Amino acid sequence: MTVGATARPRPAPRVLGPIRPRPRWTEAKLLVVVAVTLLVGSLSLGLTMTGDVALYDPFGLAVYLAALAVAHLAQVLAGRRSDQILLPTMGMLGGISLLLMQRLPQDLVTNDVGGRTLGLGQVQLVWLVLGIAVATTIGIVVRSDSWLRRYKYTWAAAGIVLLLLVFVLGTETAGSRLTLRFGPFSGQPSELLKVILVVFLAGYLSENRPLLIEQDTRVGPLRLPPLPYLAPMVVMWAIALGIVVVQRDLGAALLFFTVFLALTYAATGRISLVVIGLVLFLLGSVLMASVFPHVGERFAAWIDPWADPLDSGYQIIQSLHAFARGGLIGMGLGNGLPLIGGRLPIPEVHTDFPLAALGEELGLVGVVAILALFLVVVERGLRIGAAAADDFRSLLATGLALVIGVQAFIIAAGNLKVLPLTGVTLPFISYGGSSLLVNALVIGLLLALSDKGVEPPPPPSERTWRSRLRGSEG
Repeated sequence: MTVGATARPRPAPRVLGPIRPRPRWTEAKLLVVVAVTLLVGSLSLGLTMTGDVALYDPFGLAVYLAALAVAHLAQVLAGRRSDQILLPTMGMLGGISLLLMQRLPQDLVTNDVGGRTLGLGQVQLVWLVLGIAVATTIGIVVRSDSWLRRYKYTWAAAGIVLLLLVFVLGTETAGSRLTLRFGPFSGQPSELLKVILVVFLAGYLSENRPLLIEQDTRVGPLRLPPLPYLAPMVVMWAIALGIVVVQRDLGAALLFFTVFLALTYAATGRISLVVIGLVLFLLGSVLMASVFPHVGERFAAWIDPWADPLDSGYQIIQSLHAFARGGLIGMGLGNGLPLIGGRLPIPEVHTDFPLAALGEELGLVGVVAILALFLVVVERGLRIGAAAADDFRSLLATGLALVIGVQAFIIAAGNLKVLPLTGVTLPFISYGGSSLLVNALVIGLLLALSDKGVEPPPPPSERTWRSRLRGSEG
């Protein structure tokens, strides 16, 4: 999407009228479809896992559907005229995640809460419900974007400080330093940084867009935007990207780079920037593969996983086998993932390879349906951006939608050996609290940006108008 040729005026402040409940019939109907689909999935899983025609985990599913119903009711009571497709789409993706986590061995993740040990499915349910609460609250409460656009440099600085804290105090897992722990709490700041980076880029590009479009700096045959105005954005992005690369978080680096190029093109329409960016990306990838052994091993495993099938290539080989076993329609929920030596065939299946597990049990049809749900999120975000009142809101909605879509593409491509494995999560489906909450924040911001304002009261009916006229005549 390319923003129009002239800068859009900043919208006038909204006049908040009285709150009137407003039905959301499209959202309600889609949520019924979500509920029916998840009930059928739970029945199928229960039949496979227990042999009985019953829901596999009725309590967990009931809690999840109740959370979606409460979120819908809150939107109705708030009277917001926001998008009605995003919440059901998020609900479907989250429901698929819940069924998958209930199906996997529960000891993959355990958490002690109040003397009670929660397994993988229960912990994921908690994060999913919190994610629904975050998306709903942000979608209802946020009515102004001034707190985002005015403090873009502050947000960017805060994100870089978080990354530096991870670099100094973070814990290393599988060769990457990603997690920051504070007592019992832990998270990956790179998840939050993707939103912060979009906010900064949207603010800077919208503010300097006329200069970036109308003026040129010639470098040989290339026409580039004026370097003095392009430099602050590139420097801020390069600092964040450099820290991420040093931390060996390849997935976040690729995500930041792709979103940066896409938003720059959306704001300026300059294809030369995309070409230069892709060339630099290829050169940087070769350099990183030669400098960092961890990156080189990832590239080697991607090019030929069968060269080391029991070590570096093991995960991707098992992932490809899972997709092959699934075929067109899959083996059914609970029928896939045969144990090898008492263990699941794919290590870290709940974080890095959920799509492979779903591909084996739901087949190509299921994988295509899941990827289509991510395309729905991207389409709604681009639609919200196209209808936005000014450049900042347009670029912000576009960037937030791309964050979800690009991240889903990166992990799906990694599972399918289209790209090297990078370690990013599949939004709303992979296990992980920080990922779920940040992606829910993205959906909440998109809901807030899609709001059309307070709906004017309906015009009086003809009968009411005539009765008032007769009363005045009397």
